[in-house]
Amino acid sequence: MSKSYSTITLETDEKGIATVTINRPKKLNALNDNVLNELADLFKVIQVDEDINAITVKGAGDKAFVAGADIKELRELDDRSGRMASQKGQQIFQLIEDTRKPVIAAVNGYALGGGAELAMACHLRIAGENAVFGLPEVGLGLIPGYGGTQRLPSLIGRARALEMILTGKQVKAKEALQLGLVNEVSATPVEASKELLNNILKNGPIAIRNAIKAVYHSDHHSGYQVEADLFGQLCETEDCMEGTSAFLEKRKPEFKGK
Repeated sequence: MSKSYSTITLETDEKGIATVTINRPKKLNALNDNVLNELADLFKVIQVDEDINAITVKGAGDKAFVAGADIKELRELDDRSGRMASQKGQQIFQLIEDTRKPVIAAVNGYALGGGAELAMACHLRIAGENAVFGLPEVGLGLIPGYGGTQRLPSLIGRARALEMILTGKQVKAKEALQLGLVNEVSATPVEASKELLNNILKNGPIAIRNAIKAVYHSDHHSGYQVEADLFGQLCETEDCMEGTSAFLEKRKPEFKGK
């Protein structure tokens, strides 16, 4: 991929695992309009780039994953522009969630406000030992606007989510793990995320894409039908024939993504 960005960097290893870095360390990687625009553009590219199989999202430096939104920009918003800003953030984070390649947030340091919402838009989250999560918007006279009021309850339950949102409390890595907000706590979250992605990528790529799609329909009445439809489609893939044959023949499968 030849595109370059001013607030984001992208590196891809030999296994097709892309590392996306929010690169504003002097601003604790805060999400301004430029970062959001570049994230949107990048994930549109990632979705169609056949050389990218999985994604790790991280923040530059050790102090913050993403410390929140740009407060100076927030102060300029009125009803109409605030509504549009919220909808824009929601759409961009939905684009990340809708990515059918596994996306893991590797969280070092602060993931507050929009940073926590970005981490929750990723499919999985691995926290560094110094990670801190929070949605402190009520302290600014606001509420989370990039999907936080919707994703947090689905991850940790309504009561716990309301407690975090209404108090603006921050939770450290171990508590985040206990709540179910993160999948793992690691001294080296980026390396741990790549290890997990490598384990995921050993499996059938079409199956991985469809599993992500099915799981994200689990909150909808149509979820069971979506699961059945995808299961049926997979039964006719070469990967399914290879996977079942390899199991019966007691060998490792060689998936081709077909």
